[in-house]
Amino acid sequence: MALIDDHTVLRSGVQALLEHQEDMVVVGEAANGTDGLEMVQREQPDVVLMDLSLPGLNGIGVTRRIREAGCKARVLALTMHEDQRHVRQILEAGATGYVSKRAADTELVDAIRAVHRGEVFLHPSVARSVLEGYLGTQPKPDPEERATPSDRELEVLTLLAFGHTNQEVAEKLFISVKTVETHKARLVEKMGFRSRADLVRYALDRGLLQDL
Repeated sequence: MALIDDHTVLRSGVQALLEHQEDMVVVGEAANGTDGLEMVQREQPDVVLMDLSLPGLNGIGVTRRIREAGCKARVLALTMHEDQRHVRQILEAGATGYVSKRAADTELVDAIRAVHRGEVFLHPSVARSVLEGYLGTQPKPDPEERATPSDRELEVLTLLAFGHTNQEVAEKLFISVKTVETHKARLVEKMGFRSRADLVRYALDRGLLQDL
């Protein structure tokens, strides 16, 4: 993975944290957007931790160019910005996750692993407000056009919609990860969900996140 942030102390701290993770290796780091883009194209990391406020080309611009260049790296925004505008811009540019610089070490590590698995990760500090704003601009499906999920599928759906990983859902419901994956597959087949965004929109439409 790679780090792009203009704060030397933060880069050093994150690198020290990741050195203790057996499944993570930092292959490069940069202090500005231009150098960061060149580094990503050269090193081809699996995951890029990206600050938004960078000298010269900002994190949103770097993320967009990474996508345009066809790089397979998944971008995880690591920033102090928690407003909908910044988060929405970085997601639209191609990032697949957002985590606050105020997050605990374990949350950052979990976010990196989730993004590496191809999942969307939004830090709880902004998850609901961002999702409501982001999905509010999308066409809403007709509830009558979809079947009704079972009680267990509804539990799985709600937890996934709020950003929990398969492992976390399994632990909360006292079931296996394989069972969670089976429920997800049934939801895709039964409800027509094509992405986590579809799943979250369904949960928001029905007020499933009101008490979370």
